[in-house]
Amino acid sequence: MIHPQNRLLYWFALIVPPLAFAGTFFAAGANLPAGAVVLFVLIALTDGALAVQRCRGIRASFPALVRLSRDKEGTVEFSLENAGKKHAAVRIGFAFPDAVVPGREEFDAEVPGGGATHTFSWPWTGRARGHYRFDRCYFETASPLGFWSARASQAIAMEVRVYPNLAAERKTLAAYFLNRGMAGIHAQRQIGQGREFEKLREYVPGDSYDHVHWKATARRSRPITKVFQIERTQEVYVVVDASRLSARPSRRAPEDGRKPEAGGETVLERYINTALIVGLIAERQGDAFGLVAFDSRVRHFVKAKSGKAHFNACRDALYTLQPRTVNPDFDDLFAFIGERLRRRALVIFLTGLDDPVLAEGFLKNVAVVDRKHVVLVNMMKPDGMQGLFSGPPARSLDDIYRDLAGHIALNDLLEIRKRLRLRGVYFSLPEHDKFCTDVVAQYMTVKQRQLL
Repeated sequence: MIHPQNRLLYWFALIVPPLAFAGTFFAAGANLPAGAVVLFVLIALTDGALAVQRCRGIRASFPALVRLSRDKEGTVEFSLENAGKKHAAVRIGFAFPDAVVPGREEFDAEVPGGGATHTFSWPWTGRARGHYRFDRCYFETASPLGFWSARASQAIAMEVRVYPNLAAERKTLAAYFLNRGMAGIHAQRQIGQGREFEKLREYVPGDSYDHVHWKATARRSRPITKVFQIERTQEVYVVVDASRLSARPSRRAPEDGRKPEAGGETVLERYINTALIVGLIAERQGDAFGLVAFDSRVRHFVKAKSGKAHFNACRDALYTLQPRTVNPDFDDLFAFIGERLRRRALVIFLTGLDDPVLAEGFLKNVAVVDRKHVVLVNMMKPDGMQGLFSGPPARSLDDIYRDLAGHIALNDLLEIRKRLRLRGVYFSLPEHDKFCTDVVAQYMTVKQRQLL
């Protein structure tokens, strides 16, 4: 398909109307202006045909998979091939979704002729997690004289994956990623002597009688002591709640109408970032990391392993996860965990328990796993949930009711914390800014105290 350019209109206005008037006033020489008009038309049509031929000689090659991080500019490497003999100016575009923003709406490239392939870089930015498919690209080339532009499209198969951006969390927890000991800044001191059996040895004065292996002592007719070592490889699971409560904004919008500082992040976004950061740190600590994502049923389950390929599998399971307007089914979740998690593990729940009905369901079902596993429950503390007189003074009647509602909600959660504590389950209410840091600190505390 060809389209006229401004140059064609300019030359048409410059040539055709004057020659037409000249033919009218000078009847004897009418053939000359008419011939000039016909020549101009033939040149324009020939130029249009060359534009179509040039456009057909352009071939674009895009990668099958492009990976981007949310709100971080990345590049898409693609190549163009010009089968013609002369260079061509090519403009390329896509039907972009709202979640993918290019650095330039259209990419202009000069492609030399001769059939050689030339590579270009196009900056793109992903604004929301997920995968987006691009099935067709559109390009435009100008004719040799610039009278026309030929446009065409080409079928492609390109998938763009926008992953969570962990840069802010990694910066906050930079010490855990240094290559200077188990915890980064210094080696993590372990409390106690270890729980994993290592070997048997002869009794040495000073050994505790609790560590004497009485059966081995009877067989060998001399005291034998059990030796334990610190268990290095443990299993850590993060359970991510993707039900309706996770769709809430992680921060309340300011009253002046501005967007929240977090850029409109949902609670689920913070859960996903925290889960992946825990996975990275578990890898650094030598532990196996696993993942469970659920709403009204279990959506994803990744068995605890280690390694870069395993972390990529966990990231692929989470990057398309979106909150659903359903209630979480804790009956199904805890039955699933009790069936699949055979080995004692650290299970970190990222969920919301400020709904009384959901909290009762959680309290009823947590008994399935609390005796076998170490259970930590973390809920992001909503804005406005605080004790009376601990915030700014009330200035209106609405402020009084809002503060009372926050105080009552906080007391309900503190009561839930007490009930969970009786079952050996630790419940925490971290603030938005400290959510990831607090969860990692809890994991490191469990690791240090050898609670597993």
